[in-house]
Amino acid sequence: MTTPTQQLSDAGVSIWLDDLSRTRLETGTLRKLIEEKNVVGVTTNPSIFHAAITSGTDYDATIAAQAAAGATIEETIFEITTTDVADACDLFAPVAAATNGVDGRVSIEVDPRLAWDTAGTIAEAKHLYKKVNKDNVHIKIPATLEGLEAITATLAEGISVNVTLIFSLERYRAVINAFQLGLEQAKENGHDLSKIHSVASFFVSRVDSEIDKRLDAIGTEEAKALKGKAGVANARLAYQVYEELFSTERWALLAEAGALPQRPLWASTGVKDPAYPDTLYVTELVAPGVVNTMPEKTLDATFDHGVVTGDTITGTYTEANATLDALEALGVSYNEVVALLESEGLDKFVASWKELLADVEGALASARKAS
Repeated sequence: MTTPTQQLSDAGVSIWLDDLSRTRLETGTLRKLIEEKNVVGVTTNPSIFHAAITSGTDYDATIAAQAAAGATIEETIFEITTTDVADACDLFAPVAAATNGVDGRVSIEVDPRLAWDTAGTIAEAKHLYKKVNKDNVHIKIPATLEGLEAITATLAEGISVNVTLIFSLERYRAVINAFQLGLEQAKENGHDLSKIHSVASFFVSRVDSEIDKRLDAIGTEEAKALKGKAGVANARLAYQVYEELFSTERWALLAEAGALPQRPLWASTGVKDPAYPDTLYVTELVAPGVVNTMPEKTLDATFDHGVVTGDTITGTYTEANATLDALEALGVSYNEVVALLESEGLDKFVASWKELLADVEGALASARKAS
C-alpha cells in the first residue's frame, strides 16, 4: 500500500519540512524524512533557528570559533544559519536535479527587522544568496507593502524567492503581481527565467485561531458552526486567485519565455486547536502544484493516518466564499483579522530574532571567557 505522504505527492502536493537544525543534518534524520516520508524541501524562519541554536551544544564549536575571530553577534548568527542552509541545499541537491529545481528547495529568511525596509531587504537578500551560494536556495521575504518592491527587485536579479506571511487574498494578488513584474525585469536583465523559482507562503491555522476566538466571543450556535472553517476557506480562495492570475495573457508571455509559476505554499499547517483533526490543513488543501510545509508533528500525523482523497480544493470556491460571507455577516471583519495577523506574525519573528541575538551574545561572551 502507498503511504498517505506518497498519495499527497501523487496528487501534486510537494511536502516540505518546516524545520531545520544542525542535529537534523548530522544525525541523518532529515535524510530519512526524504527517503521515507516524501519530504522534498525545507523552510526555516527566525523562530526555528532560535529553537535550533539555543537547544543543545551543536553550535558551541562554531560560536567558539566566531568568538576567537572577533565576530559580532549578527555575523555569528549569519554564519550559523547560512551554513545550515547551504548544507541542507547539498542534501536536497539530488531532489532539485530530479525536479529541474522545482523542489529540493531550502528557504532562509531575511532579518525580520527589515520587514518595513525595502532597500535593506534587497541588500540582505543579495547578501544571503551570495553567502549560501547554492542554486536551490530560496530567500524568504515577508509580504509587507514594503516587501513587495523588494520581492520584485530580488527576482529581477535572478534570485529565487519564498514570499512569506501572506494572510489576505488582496495581498496575495499583489504578491503575484510583484512576482510577475520581477520576472519581466529579470528577462530584461538577461536572466534565464526557467532557473528562477518562487513560492507564495499563505498562512492557514493562524486565521482559524484568530477568527475562532471572535466566534467564541459571539457565542451563538451560528457562530460556533463556523469555527475551524475560515483557514481552509481562505486558502482555497487563494488557489482560485492562483488559477486566475496564472492563466492571463501576461503570464502566457512569461511562460513562453521559460518562466515557471509561483506555487502557492500552505504554511502554518500545524493544528492549534486540539478539537480539530491533526491533518486538517493537509488533507483539506490538496491540489496540483501546491506546496505544504509541515512541522514534523503534522508530517508524522499525515504519514500515520492522513486520509488523502485527491483534489480537495478545485470546485470548492462557492462554498469557501459563503463561509467568508457568513463571517462578515456575524460582524467578524476579514480585513481587520488579516491586518492583525500580519502585524502579529512579524512581531513574533522579530521577538524570536531578538531573543536569538541575546542568547548568542551570551554564548559569545562565555566562549571568550573560556578561551
